Amino acid sequence: MAKLRLVYRCGDCGAAFPKWAGQCSSCQAWNTLVEDVEGPEPTLAVPLLAPAATPVPIAEVARDLGGPRPTGVGELDRVLGTGLVPGSVTLLGGEPGIGKSTLLLQLLASWPGRTLYVSAEESAPQVRLRAERIGALRPDLFLLAETVLPHIVTAIDEVRPSLVVVDSIQTVADPELGSAPGSIVQVRGCAARLVHEAKTRGIPVVLVGHVTKEGGLAGPRTLEHVVDVVLGFEGDRHHSLRLLRAVKNRYGPTDELGLFEMVEDGLVGVPDASRLFLTDRRTGVAGSAVLPTLEGQRPLLVEVQALTTATSAGGSPRRSAQGVDPSRLAMLLAVLERRARVTTAGLEVYASAVGGVRLVEPGADLALVLAICSAISNQPIAPDLVVFGEVGLAGELRQVTHAKRRLAEAARLGFRRAIVPANSPDGGTGMSLLRVATVAEALAAASLGSP
Repeated sequence: MAKLRLVYRCGDCGAAFPKWAGQCSSCQAWNTLVEDVEGPEPTLAVPLLAPAATPVPIAEVARDLGGPRPTGVGELDRVLGTGLVPGSVTLLGGEPGIGKSTLLLQLLASWPGRTLYVSAEESAPQVRLRAERIGALRPDLFLLAETVLPHIVTAIDEVRPSLVVVDSIQTVADPELGSAPGSIVQVRGCAARLVHEAKTRGIPVVLVGHVTKEGGLAGPRTLEHVVDVVLGFEGDRHHSLRLLRAVKNRYGPTDELGLFEMVEDGLVGVPDASRLFLTDRRTGVAGSAVLPTLEGQRPLLVEVQALTTATSAGGSPRRSAQGVDPSRLAMLLAVLERRARVTTAGLEVYASAVGGVRLVEPGADLALVLAICSAISNQPIAPDLVVFGEVGLAGELRQVTHAKRRLAEAARLGFRRAIVPANSPDGGTGMSLLRVATVAEALAAASLGSP
């Protein structure tokens, strides 16, 4: 057996080094070197996908890529555009236990044709129990519990499926590659071979990928480049809501959002997420504001809550943020202190986006500011009022995109008034718009202070 040696390999470019360093000297990336084992180069290279191509005028290139096939899972089709394209490779990433395997089993159960599920992490009986629970038992869904890549390719030859799922790519290994399972060499090599099989056979392949502590996909950066679609499955495991986003999509949009609710028998699409987020909302309570946010192209109404208490003697004030950016929260507190003369230095501030949603767009600034001021003054915001707008460092309010769609969603759920930046366009929904130019004016409009 060939002797293996320890190396440090860059997760971005794949360059190998004999010892660890803080920066990769090949691609200049910082903190990307990880331990790996290396052996002799494999004698068999991945075959070429096709003979050498001939240059042709771009206008003469055929436009037909092969029509996408609907998956049968409505929210998944929304994110993909229409469905899965023959020969495409999709990478699905998410935290452990978030529901990736459940979603893919439901995809296989609803797919019109013979399918193959390769379980490289769980045993066949474990997958069978999950399939029973979610009602995914069907005669043309084949299950293979295998981690060796050549055996997986042989199974594809035998079953001849129209859709293949490999769960997960980090646990698949090729004996011809001189490296341990899960290493950069194995992940890159196995992914390249599966991409080759998908293209030559004309069948869609879905790969499951692990994520790092920071939430990014584990393994070499090239993994995201060789696949056609990268999907991210998110959510708080303490909440039932799950969010599906497209990070990369060569065949469709990347600005759509799929919403699922985890129930006892699997994942169920959420057609009206705004109503779900506001189901348990209590009106007349200080520290709460309703925000019409935009997730992709889908408007959602989310409740933003804040709680403030006096700092204990001699202690430093605590700032806690759940579902909102902590640095953004600190900036907004500074703007309130300096531009609106709202004292926050001696207060502990706790801010949260209800329902497990993570608010990353700047349009949530004004709702967070008003929720904090409502908590400080102990004055509730009117129950029929929604707010949105970006807050600048000078205390000014800036307009945000798709204001009409936000207002239309708020009007559909019964809200009648909205505090919006002064330059926002008319909503055309019959709502009364309170236009404000600064944070101080917004506080006055919400009856939380005066400019």
